[in-house]
Amino acid sequence: MKKHLLKGLLLLATVTLGACSGESTAGTSNQTTVDTIKEAGVLRVGVKDDVPNFGLRNTGTNEIEGFEIDLAKKVAEEILGDPDAIEFTPVTAKTRGPLVDNGEVDVLISTFTITDERKETYNFTNPYYQDAVGILVKKDKGYEGLKDMDGATIGVSQSSTTSGLIDEEAEQYGITLKYSEFATYPEIKAALDSNRVDAFSVDRSILNGYSDDSTVILPDRFGTQDYGAVTKKTNTELAEYLNDLVNGWLDDGTIDAMITEWGLSE
Repeated sequence: MKKHLLKGLLLLATVTLGACSGESTAGTSNQTTVDTIKEAGVLRVGVKDDVPNFGLRNTGTNEIEGFEIDLAKKVAEEILGDPDAIEFTPVTAKTRGPLVDNGEVDVLISTFTITDERKETYNFTNPYYQDAVGILVKKDKGYEGLKDMDGATIGVSQSSTTSGLIDEEAEQYGITLKYSEFATYPEIKAALDSNRVDAFSVDRSILNGYSDDSTVILPDRFGTQDYGAVTKKTNTELAEYLNDLVNGWLDDGTIDAMITEWGLSE
């Protein structure tokens, strides 16, 4: 009886230790690290493909081009020794979070603004680009600034911080605004062109890419918009590695040169 009981306890201990060991291994295997990227042989990056000068699909070559694309390629070169060992996944403001959470991309380099609230959910590198929210309007509206836009409808991107920043400024002028959300920037520009919205608001550098002879960017600036590369919250080793890369490229002027090359120095 005692022998059977002892054997049962030993068996239970073995199963328990094996389960714990399995859980530990699974937890480690779920981590994306520099080594797992090297093993895969490809860096998976979520990028924008509708933002001129940051990430925009070239209709002639079908390739995505821009400052953030070049930045992503530099990361791939550092990790894998090949800037083309990379897989780009186009993202929107609404889809990019779930894609990194689900592990479908290793990193997001996608005009992702750093906020304290977002830091609770994601790892951000130090900022590689700084901007401010602006407003693009049609010239024939006659707007000179936000103060003239009481009752206007502003087109913004889904899941963005834009409307909150504008409302803070609007309170100072005692005006009320309405917002219409869109999935992509081209959709907002189309709505502006067809007068379905009175303005298009996002970061000023992005608006520059959508400005034309019929529009003007108002002088108003709302808040600081810092862009950082984003990783899943649990992927701390990869986050630290990327942050070191960004800091090094900021220090040696690499990022500034790329910003200038793409005409993003406001």
